[in-house]
Amino acid sequence: MRGHIEQRSKGDTWSIKIELEKDAVTGKRRQRWVTVKGSKKDAEKKLSELLRQLDTGSYIQPGKTTLAAYLTQWLAEYVKPNLSPRSYERYADIVNRYFNPTLGNVLLTQLKADKLQRLYTDWLDSGLSPRTVRYHHAVIHKALELALKSGQVIRNVADAVNVPRIKNGEMLTWNEDELNRFLEAARCTPYYELFYLALYSGMRRSELLALRWQDINLMFSQVSVNRSIHHLKDGSYVFTQPKSARSRRTIALPPSATLLLNRYHDTLKLEYAMLGRTLTEDTLVFSISGKPLRPNTVTRAWVNLAIKVGIKRIRFHDARHTHASLMLKQGIHPKIVQERLGHASIAMTLDTYSHIVPGIQEAAALSFDNLVNNSGSKSVANSQIVK
Repeated sequence: MRGHIEQRSKGDTWSIKIELEKDAVTGKRRQRWVTVKGSKKDAEKKLSELLRQLDTGSYIQPGKTTLAAYLTQWLAEYVKPNLSPRSYERYADIVNRYFNPTLGNVLLTQLKADKLQRLYTDWLDSGLSPRTVRYHHAVIHKALELALKSGQVIRNVADAVNVPRIKNGEMLTWNEDELNRFLEAARCTPYYELFYLALYSGMRRSELLALRWQDINLMFSQVSVNRSIHHLKDGSYVFTQPKSARSRRTIALPPSATLLLNRYHDTLKLEYAMLGRTLTEDTLVFSISGKPLRPNTVTRAWVNLAIKVGIKRIRFHDARHTHASLMLKQGIHPKIVQERLGHASIAMTLDTYSHIVPGIQEAAALSFDNLVNNSGSKSVANSQIVK
């Protein structure tokens, strides 16, 4: 018999014994005892489930690995070698601050969806935003998915958790007037060229701060995006390759940006010469004496300048949204906008800027109407001439 049920001394407790495979060393057949609380029917159901797992090869004998031990190993052996240093820092911070202190002592094989659900609710009650909880969920889901693939668990319990929805707020961007007022005020700051290129190219902050002069072709008015910079907690900087093929791209620059960068290059070249140094192709475009700019310092300068100018306060990252929004409003095809931003697909671009699509639809309908009606008017006029 592969398994049987025995009633314990207490009426609602049952012991299930199942026969496992033989031990490779001793040759003796191993057994496992499982305790079930409930009715005999519940015990029979559990026995059937265990036997099915044995038959399908999905049975995993409970181990002694805790969630904390597994996540620590996952960070070291999967996240660190495969993701960017900045991503590793974020993942490690989430694991060590949010998961290990609360669920770290739970055995990996005993982690249940209801425990995760309760944890998410506690986070929301403590003030974490739905977006943050969803990000934390993505981290634990990715970790448990690898545990599933490696056979350490029989299912990813994170799949059974209800993740809080994100309320779509209005995207904050600048219109043409606000953009021009901001850049006019930025002329007297050390960040004018950086802010200008951010608004005129749609590049990410990490991409802008990693630019070298060899990445900018002033003759053909192009900038090549082929790396990013990340400032780690220990104060060091690391350069990483783009996370996707779409992120590695070439962006056409408008004449005004090309002219600005030309003048900026000449000014820097003179400044370097006065200091007895040489401006090379490998020199960072935006730096302090060749050293990388601190990302947070750049963002703080951006916000403070917006406040000083008296326009609405938006994030530095919203320069990217401003660039895309203004292009789409001008009738630029979303495919072009997708390529400039480095989005993985045009669907992502349309989803991100869906609030602009109605205006584009109206403009397209009006253009079509004008085209057809004008053509119709000419046809009528021509027919009258023939008569």
